Amino acid sequence: MDWNHYRFRSRWTLPAPVPVVYAALERIEDYPLWWPQVREVTRLDATGGVVRIRSLLPYDLTQTVHEGRRDPVAGVLEVGLSGDIDGWARWTITAEGSGTLARYDQEVDVRKPLLRRLAVPGRPFFHANHALMMRAGRRGLAARLSGGRRAV
Repeated sequence: MDWNHYRFRSRWTLPAPVPVVYAALERIEDYPLWWPQVREVTRLDATGGVVRIRSLLPYDLTQTVHEGRRDPVAGVLEVGLSGDIDGWARWTITAEGSGTLARYDQEVDVRKPLLRRLAVPGRPFFHANHALMMRAGRRGLAARLSGGRRAV
């Protein structure tokens, strides 16, 4: 087993139609407005940027994000990641009832030296940290889509 390799999947049910959710997730520069752990996004160009995140654990992850696939008809947003983590992340947006299901899939290898050294003892904490971050992101986006600013 490669202790520095991670696969994550999250499912967010959101109270808005697919095009509205897709548009919100497409604008990475707005993520810090509703996702507390996304601390900073610096656009490099129309298809990429640098993202700095920090969740509960006391470390930042900085990665460069490059657009891989943007398909509003299929409801897919996919990016390549490089930096403290290398790999990819994908949103798949579909209708569910009167709202939307946003499925997030991510497969990455950790490159940040400190996290690599802590790979075995830290793995359960890294998974929990990611889960907390995703839960806060869902709450934040749901609040924004419902007319609020950011959920805490």
